[in-house]
Amino acid sequence: MERVIKAARSSGSLNLSNRSLKEVPEEIYRNLDSHGEDDKWWEAVELQKLILAHNNLEVLNEDLKTLNMLTVLNVSHNKLSLLPRAIGELPLLKALDVSFNLITSIPEEIGSLASLVKLDCSSNELKELPSSLGRCLDLSELKASNNCLTKLPDELANCSKLIKLDVEGNKLTSFTEKMPMSWTLLTEINAARNLLTSIPESIGLLVKLIRLDFHQNKISSIPSSIMGCSSLAEFYMGTNLLSSLPAEIGALSRLGTLDLHSNQLKEYPVEACNLRLSVLDLSNNSLSGLPAEIGTMTSLRKLLLTGNPIRTLRSSLVSGPTPILLKYLRSRLSSDEESGSGTKTMKDDQIARATRLSLSSKELNLTGLGLTTVPPTVWETEDVVRVDLSKNSIEELPNELSTCSSLQALTLSGNKIREWPGAVLSTLPNLSCLKLDNNPLVQITCNGLEALTNIKILDLSGNKSSLPESFSFSRLPQLEELYLRRMQLNEVPQGLLTLQRLQILDLSQNNLASIPKEIKGLTSLAELDLSDNNISILPPEMGLLEPSLQVLKLDGNPLRSIRRPILDRGTKAILKYLKDKLPEQ
Repeated sequence: MERVIKAARSSGSLNLSNRSLKEVPEEIYRNLDSHGEDDKWWEAVELQKLILAHNNLEVLNEDLKTLNMLTVLNVSHNKLSLLPRAIGELPLLKALDVSFNLITSIPEEIGSLASLVKLDCSSNELKELPSSLGRCLDLSELKASNNCLTKLPDELANCSKLIKLDVEGNKLTSFTEKMPMSWTLLTEINAARNLLTSIPESIGLLVKLIRLDFHQNKISSIPSSIMGCSSLAEFYMGTNLLSSLPAEIGALSRLGTLDLHSNQLKEYPVEACNLRLSVLDLSNNSLSGLPAEIGTMTSLRKLLLTGNPIRTLRSSLVSGPTPILLKYLRSRLSSDEESGSGTKTMKDDQIARATRLSLSSKELNLTGLGLTTVPPTVWETEDVVRVDLSKNSIEELPNELSTCSSLQALTLSGNKIREWPGAVLSTLPNLSCLKLDNNPLVQITCNGLEALTNIKILDLSGNKSSLPESFSFSRLPQLEELYLRRMQLNEVPQGLLTLQRLQILDLSQNNLASIPKEIKGLTSLAELDLSDNNISILPPEMGLLEPSLQVLKLDGNPLRSIRRPILDRGTKAILKYLKDKLPEQ
């Protein structure tokens, strides 16, 4: 131990974990004073990082204040029952981990930690958090799971930089409306296994929220404001008291996982069939039937229905493979449409209504009308900012679109466009979102892609072998979301791993066999879908994405390097496993 402590005087970092310590060695508190005759005392540095995890410590004494240059303190997995007031005299402390102890209260002095960014006090015996925590204005990550908390202090709403909140396994009965109103930067909330009875209406203000876990509570309804959570990718509401779902849930365009098992749902709303889910768990509810529109949810890989009194479907369909069930439901939908199909007049009415709406909303929506061409009469305003022509049979873009110089978003998904519409796209200087997925594009030209200088969202999924070999995605530096599903890709496209602003990357359903270690450069990445490829091993460097990456999808790969229990525990566990595989620097 003497050698380790001596080394810490030059490195500023000391790790004494797993040493069966019953008390903190006095030499640590006298770090710079206890040098030997042979030490070069003038080269010594103050202790900045102290790790005492996995020991048998029962007390931290007030001498802790002598370590006033500490930025990281980890005393997790010990036998501490309290923290000294001196904890508040560490002005530079950024990360404090006191998890897995026997702590019953945290001193109010913690509010003096003006630099605190991360606090982990999970798995203790806390009945409350100190109100002074609201003075830690830089706090971005709070973990307080598996305690005995009955409420969160109102002052916590002052922590407006909060990004991750984990309060799973407590006795919380409510969140105040004020909290989500202040926490607009939140990307993750885990409040599972509590006694919550409702979700605050202000939840809709969390536009950056990616993962929301309220499973195993006593919540009876989801507010319609949930539609405001436009970045939500995973939503867990299993084992609650839900009897219905709001139609507005269908507006969550990025939602991939929706867990509703073990509730009291009597029906699944048709509006929710617009979701592009990969996993939908409706097991153990009170569903007697399903809307045929679920059959159109072709992205679904797993639909769980067991434990419902469904009478309109054969039991073999309910418990069988998801693709077969979806195909059956689609066939029912087709027959329904044939028996009650609209007339040409009805279609004309829909087009006229969409045209009138575009004058006030600046959005033109002609999706799913079976159009082969776009009627010239719809272009009554040149100020339109969003145009949705998806799910039609359009083969080429109308020239009138070139007059819409204010256009920001153009959706052309599911049409019959074969040639890259470069002539029209080059006339749209403000275009930031282009969705051309599921078209029979033969070839995308390099010049065509390079013209998209301001593009932030690009979806080319389902256009097999259409990417030009010489093109580098580094020429699109503004990209924040990129979807390249079902493109027959054999490797990660050139230049893609240099996109510093990229937040969502979908490379699912391709032929990728490996992922380059340079993926660690995507430091803004929040969601990565690698499902349904041929990947057998992941680079340890991927673990370095842990601060930003919230959702990692790996289903359908022959992964052999990661054990199934780790994969089943989800993104956090996988990234930690990979990070731990990195060689120590």
